[in-house]
Amino acid sequence: MKAGIIGATGYAGAELIRHLARHPQIDELILSSVSFEGERIEDVYPGFLGRISGKLLKADEVIEANDVKVIFAALPHAVGEPLAASCMEKGIHYIDLSADFRFDDDEDVYSAWYGKPYQFSELHKKSIYGLCELNRQKIKDGASKGPVIIGNPGCYPTGASLGAFPALARAADAALNGSYQLFSYEKTPIIVDAVSGASGGGREPSRSFHYSECADSVAPYKVASHRHSPEIARNFAAMAQIAGKPEPKLIFTPHLAPMNRGILSTIYVPLSEEWRVTPSNAHLPPSKEIEELTAKIRRVYADFYKDEPFVRVLPQGVTASTNRVRQSNYCDISVHADINGSFLIAVTAIDNMVKGAAGQAIQNMNILFGFKETAGLEAIPMLF
Repeated sequence: MKAGIIGATGYAGAELIRHLARHPQIDELILSSVSFEGERIEDVYPGFLGRISGKLLKADEVIEANDVKVIFAALPHAVGEPLAASCMEKGIHYIDLSADFRFDDDEDVYSAWYGKPYQFSELHKKSIYGLCELNRQKIKDGASKGPVIIGNPGCYPTGASLGAFPALARAADAALNGSYQLFSYEKTPIIVDAVSGASGGGREPSRSFHYSECADSVAPYKVASHRHSPEIARNFAAMAQIAGKPEPKLIFTPHLAPMNRGILSTIYVPLSEEWRVTPSNAHLPPSKEIEELTAKIRRVYADFYKDEPFVRVLPQGVTASTNRVRQSNYCDISVHADINGSFLIAVTAIDNMVKGAAGQAIQNMNILFGFKETAGLEAIPMLF
């Protein structure tokens, strides 16, 4: 099958090339780049020499190429809608890695956070938010009716959402003889602290991502104003709606860390009354009650994700870490009960360039075409 990549020379575009080049169903890639139009991809990324070759075309040439079945757009926000419209006219699936199609037809929220209104409002009524673990069936159903626009999720929302979903869902636990919500739908918000590597800022340099600015330092940024906040909140609301509950409140703070890849998210979820325990002495190391609570929560998470090929709920004693998912499409989750027995602490780790961008886009493609969902994404994480 022939696939196109528009924006092939950015970090996400290059990751798409790297993974799609070994995809068993992809036999040709058609590539486009505004910055390097007319050059060859192996000259821009010499690491591809001898393995991947191709001239960088105009975006329209990719869409007009014969027999292209799917196009990935790894472009800046607010520029991809005309390309999506062209793809729909030609019957080509369009997977967008920007924020342009992450908010369905909620133009007010999108324009408030990204500074531009929709250009083609009708397109957004047809688009599907591509968090596979949430909308897999929607994606399948959409593909059965014709060409589909997928809004590939943001990197922070992917890690945060996957860490919170089991707590927001209606959780069944045999030990409790019934079904209960882990999350306490009261006034206490869910708190997400997340740390990202510098590649999340993209290939174009900016001051805060210069080596001398970010090396040997961890710092929060866009505190209480990061534009991934509404996307995370929407995902939490979607899972709460499935469980028949109101939208949870969210506090989200991103941080920049001196590493190339990865996002580590620590998610603090207040437990419902049914799940809270009172340890005999909360000032001592985790008690038997806390250990038993942690084990029960872990069972809920493991059951929730038992059929997900890329979500790994880690065993007791193993905490999620970015170095164990590097260059893979996995999301690792470790779950912990706080020493007071009133909060669940979920820690998630993803590679922001793979599960947080290119890998998830390919996972969406696999679902659209009915391929094996892990196709092209089966690489074992780098060990160091």
